[in-house]
Amino acid sequence: MSAQSPMPESTTAEARSAGRKASESGRDREFGVLVGFDGSELAALAVRFGAAEAARRKTALTVVTAYPLPTMIYPNMASIPSEPEDEKARKQAEKTLAEAVELVRDHPGEKSFRTAPGDAAGVITTLSADAEIIIVGARGRGGFVGRALGSVSTAVPAHAHCPTIVIPHHATSAESHGPVAVAVDGSEPARVAMVTAAAEAALRGTELELVAVLPAGEEWLYWYPDLELSSEVTARRQRQLTDSLEKEAATLSEQFPDLTVTTSVPVGDPTETLVEISSRAQLTVMGTRGRGRIRSALLGSVSRGVLNHAEGPVMVVPS
Repeated sequence: MSAQSPMPESTTAEARSAGRKASESGRDREFGVLVGFDGSELAALAVRFGAAEAARRKTALTVVTAYPLPTMIYPNMASIPSEPEDEKARKQAEKTLAEAVELVRDHPGEKSFRTAPGDAAGVITTLSADAEIIIVGARGRGGFVGRALGSVSTAVPAHAHCPTIVIPHHATSAESHGPVAVAVDGSEPARVAMVTAAAEAALRGTELELVAVLPAGEEWLYWYPDLELSSEVTARRQRQLTDSLEKEAATLSEQFPDLTVTTSVPVGDPTETLVEISSRAQLTVMGTRGRGRIRSALLGSVSRGVLNHAEGPVMVVPS
């Protein structure tokens, strides 16, 4: 395949069907590791992360560039362009995608590249039904200056059919160090995230850290000034959460006998604490939402806050 001419979708499908092997993750889906690419620096880093993930999982790497379909309404014949606007948009997307081809030219595993018409978040969400995992940059070329999270990295984790890893703008390389950390709060989405995180840690050959953040008493006193809170109450609740996490850790150790599982119950603001943890973890895992009061929210306030400020890759697991 040449860098100037990404592989057509029909050829891509044939390449995938030939000699397919089972994925190391156990989820053998057609697109394997699916990466959204728009030509930005962060998207380029996401492609490198995707190549590393595909190699680790022994699965396919698929890079997709979406392009919006223009509204082709013209007041008269003279204003109709010589080249159809949708064709022009497709060619521009192929030119952008050729950059991704070069980025992973030395990747030894199965790889494919495709363009798709439509909104980027919608395209990636649709393709996620046949992917093991999605990787996107926190912001792309369409993001607002100063905005930490772009529209794609906001919408995809909330709607995707598989886990999504968001690469923050703080990231500098695709190298992985530290444990896999997972936020646990006793909710069902968090439980799903915990089991997924255990599988990720086992796959990466690193330890798993279960984290349950206990909000500081000052936060409660702001809203309930008459509430009697003391260091003893906080310590007692901390011990209760620690005991609960230890039981979860024991259960996970039975499922993953070679996995080292640690627990921590820090006291503080959940978002700030998890952001700090993301700076030392190779992957921070969360559910889409936890025990928040707005049950209809697709992304909870903590999940959204961590995605906005994370200093390392964050995985959001759909419930």
